[in-house]
Amino acid sequence: MDISVRLTTYPGLDDRIVIVRAGDEVDAVFVRTDRFNVLVDTLGTPSLCREALALLDDQMGDRPLLVINSHMDWDHFWGNSGLDDRIPIIAHAKALERLNDPAARDKLVEKQRDARFRDVEIVAPNLCFAGESMILDGGDLVLELLHTPGHTPDHIAVWIPSIQTCLAVDAVEWPIPEVWSKYPHDLKALCCSLKTIRDLDARHVVLAHGQTSAPSIVEANLAYFSRLHDRIAALDGSALANADLDQKDGLRLRDFLSLPGDMPGETAAFYERCHRSNLYAAAEARKAGVAYI
Repeated sequence: MDISVRLTTYPGLDDRIVIVRAGDEVDAVFVRTDRFNVLVDTLGTPSLCREALALLDDQMGDRPLLVINSHMDWDHFWGNSGLDDRIPIIAHAKALERLNDPAARDKLVEKQRDARFRDVEIVAPNLCFAGESMILDGGDLVLELLHTPGHTPDHIAVWIPSIQTCLAVDAVEWPIPEVWSKYPHDLKALCCSLKTIRDLDARHVVLAHGQTSAPSIVEANLAYFSRLHDRIAALDGSALANADLDQKDGLRLRDFLSLPGDMPGETAAFYERCHRSNLYAAAEARKAGVAYI
């Protein structure tokens, strides 16, 4: 699959923010401040990262570049090896735990069956923070890095309060986000992260998937999980144990929302899998008596 990078924006988005779009695969974001430039995510390959930096060159000026790895999903950080090795790469401390898991190397081996990933090398972030947040003061813009787990344990969103813009990455997704695991604490964390972003009252909520900055997507995601909760709560015990829960009337993805008719089949199948993950996490939460909405 051939993917190229282009720069774009959304109506009303501050002109210091640029959307860096790698086809339909993922969006990264470039932010220009008085003191430094920030690239939130490096895309899925080093060649895509280098292509993005070349397109952004005339906006860089003489300001240093900082990179934020929002989380250690391959499409967001495998471009790290396309960076100069002197560039700071910021992530949450949980990112290093994920990279130390053998699953990170297994994913690379799997993806390198495709020729476009052959030159990928896993480059870890070199500046990590623990806790709930980190502040980057760019002078004209302050960026608050918010730990927003649930989609993954290491996930970061970026809040820019002076322009009421949240770079939500994968914590918010259209049509639905996916929970990290079937364990109830991850589902609770994802819904808490959605509520955190909702309560920012942002004018723009920029997603990495879905190609939108509409803040209404946050409420739509929360409404989806609320409906999921209510329908799981209505099941009897035998239905709850059903291995094909996602095929039951009223619990299929199409019973919660309509996917666009022109959505590619591969993308639709991906969101069916996301829904299945969310559904079984909701079932586990009910069994454990864990409230998440």
